Amino acid sequence: MRKKLLIGILAAALVVVAVPGVYIAQLLWRHDVFKTPTYDPAPVALPDLGPAPRVLLFTKTNGYRHIEGIPASIAMFEGLAKELGWSLYHTEDAGVHTPENLAQFDLLVWSNVSGDVLTEDQRAAFRGYIEGGGEVLGIHATGGDPSYVWPWYPQEFIRAQFRGHPGFPQFQQADVVVEDRDHPAMKHLDERWKFRDELYSFVASPRERVHVLASLDESTYSPNLVGPFGSLSMGDHPIIWWHELGEGTVFYSALGHLPETYSNPEYREVLKQACLWLMQRGAAKPAPEEAPAAN
Repeated sequence: MRKKLLIGILAAALVVVAVPGVYIAQLLWRHDVFKTPTYDPAPVALPDLGPAPRVLLFTKTNGYRHIEGIPASIAMFEGLAKELGWSLYHTEDAGVHTPENLAQFDLLVWSNVSGDVLTEDQRAAFRGYIEGGGEVLGIHATGGDPSYVWPWYPQEFIRAQFRGHPGFPQFQQADVVVEDRDHPAMKHLDERWKFRDELYSFVASPRERVHVLASLDESTYSPNLVGPFGSLSMGDHPIIWWHELGEGTVFYSALGHLPETYSNPEYREVLKQACLWLMQRGAAKPAPEEAPAAN
């Protein structure tokens, strides 16, 4: 009996150690999802962007690259721009982040941006844009790095530190609990929305510092690294939220790994309405020259 128990314990230990190791090895073998980090210090000279509203879609990666999700998100935003009359400018050149360039956009969309991608000057321009009244939509891996060299980014921009996601199976269906159905991005959804994707967990719930729009019901999927091992359970598990940052607004959705998420009608509507809501908030703010002078 003791021998069988010992064998069982050893087998479980091997699963805990070996299976994540295989998972990591597979990721490393997929060299196409990791790029050598590069920076773009030269400012970008923007072309004629066209009429407002103008949207910047940024998809640069210096970390894990969603080689299928990023093209799918680009196609979705191109479709939205055509449908709604937006002037969409897509780039992976971080040199677009200058105060003068960003001031020309009504909305920034960071789709699956990963790794450290901005120089110090670009960080200042990005932060200044938001805190000065700009609107930003962040999607999935934009808040999915295990660590950051710029503390302001997870602490203030995302307001949550990514911890991990299930590995085996990596993609699971869960019940998304819609907490605020009055928000324009949530109105079309039922109180419970079944969604299949890579489901992020964070070190701690950001609820005290953000407006939670939707959360995960952890009883409807396995919030573990592998099987019953390596718990990633948060208890309180927000997955879509927004918050004010200075005079600006950040809307973040942790969903968006699988390419099919961007053709999912319900999720497409979430992102569409999030963009429209952010643009409306931006349009309601006074122009810089009309802003009250600081005391």
